[in-house]
Amino acid sequence: MTRASVPATAPEPGSAADVVRSWDARADHYLELFRDELEGKPHDLALLADFARRLGEGARVLDVGCGPCGHVAAALDAHGLDVTGLDLSPRCIELARRERPGLRFELGDQRALDLDALGGPFDGIVSNYSLHDQPKALLPGTFAAWAAALNPGGRLLVVAKEGDADGVVADPLGSGIAVYWAEVTAAELAEAAEAAGFTVERLADRAPYEQEIASQRLYLEASLP
Repeated sequence: MTRASVPATAPEPGSAADVVRSWDARADHYLELFRDELEGKPHDLALLADFARRLGEGARVLDVGCGPCGHVAAALDAHGLDVTGLDLSPRCIELARRERPGLRFELGDQRALDLDALGGPFDGIVSNYSLHDQPKALLPGTFAAWAAALNPGGRLLVVAKEGDADGVVADPLGSGIAVYWAEVTAAELAEAAEAAGFTVERLADRAPYEQEIASQRLYLEASLP
C-alpha cells in the first residue's frame, strides 16, 4: 500500500475530525463502487442472516460506520431487525438517507456513543469494515464503547481486513486523497473483544473475492454475558 503525506493543516490522522474529512471527500465515490456490493458476497449475506436469526425479529441493532450506501442496514432490516445506521461523516449520512429512505441513519461517533440520542442500548452491533479509519491503538476503547452500548446478552459482529497496516496511505479505493488505513490480526480483534468483556464465539476468515482489495477478511462474532 502506498504511503501518503498529510498537509500540515489537516486534522490529526485517525482522529474523529480526520474521519469526517476523508469520508466527506470520498463518500460519493464509495457509493458508486459499493452500493450493491453485498449482492456479490454470499458469505457475508449468510453471516448477516445468521446474526439476525440469533437476535430475533425486532431486535435493536446499530450498524456502526455505516457509510453512504446503507446496504448492511438494509440487509439487516430485511431480516426483521430494528436497525440504526451510524456514521461520523455528514455526507455519508446524507447519502445513506437518500439511498434508503425507509431506514434510520444518525450522525455520531462509534467511539463515543450517545445512547440518549440513539434511544437507549441495543441488542446487537455490526461493524462492517468500520475499524480501518482509526489507529489500532484505539481498538480497546472502541470495543469498550460497543460493550457499553449493548444490553446484557447483546451480540457483536465485526468484519475487518487482515494485516499490519497502521498509518496514512493513498486511498486504496482510488479517491485520490490521503486516508488513515489500519488492518488488524485475528489475535488483535480477539484481545480487544475479550478485554471489553465480550465472549468470542467465532473467529473466522475468508479469501478475498475477485472484486475485492486483495487481503484476507476476518469475521469475529461475540456476545456479552
